[in-house]
Amino acid sequence: MAARRKAGQAETGLSIMIFTKNKIHIQHYASPCGELLLGSLGDRLCLCNWTAEKHPGRVDKRLKTCLHAEYQEEPTDITQEAARQLDQYFIGERKAFDIPLILVGTDFQKRVWRQLLSVLYGETCTYGELAARLGMGKAVRAVANANGANAISIFVPCHRVIGNNNTLTGYGGGIKAKKILLELEHSQPFQL
Repeated sequence: MAARRKAGQAETGLSIMIFTKNKIHIQHYASPCGELLLGSLGDRLCLCNWTAEKHPGRVDKRLKTCLHAEYQEEPTDITQEAARQLDQYFIGERKAFDIPLILVGTDFQKRVWRQLLSVLYGETCTYGELAARLGMGKAVRAVANANGANAISIFVPCHRVIGNNNTLTGYGGGIKAKKILLELEHSQPFQL
């Protein structure tokens, strides 16, 4: 009686593993302060990043590697809903987002990003205050680096973290974009 081979097995009896890449579906979004790239994997938003960013390619590489994915330019219900909520945000009709998110990074980075979600619309905090909230008061530089590695700008509000004395410090989308976002939320001018 001949042995039956399972699908995916070679004649040697070894399994053949076929890896397929996940798809991060992306679409462009033109905001009043610069173009953003929105991306979803499955039913969650994993990307809202500036196309003209401070560190080009860093976020893309991390997402593609960690999610074993490649980009496919095709809007999804999630990216379209993210765009709709951003439209509402930019005209002042939305102060909080309710899009399901995927945070892709180290455990430390994810802790920082989750803490950023507690900085509400109209509020700001310093990098030192953010580090203290995490119980890591001496890790200001590490917290600032994690803040800068955020792949989901605006939805995870890294723009709400400022330097001491209310100074505007680095931002992936540029200081001008950060100033526009903060002024939108605060109705007061910020100094560049």
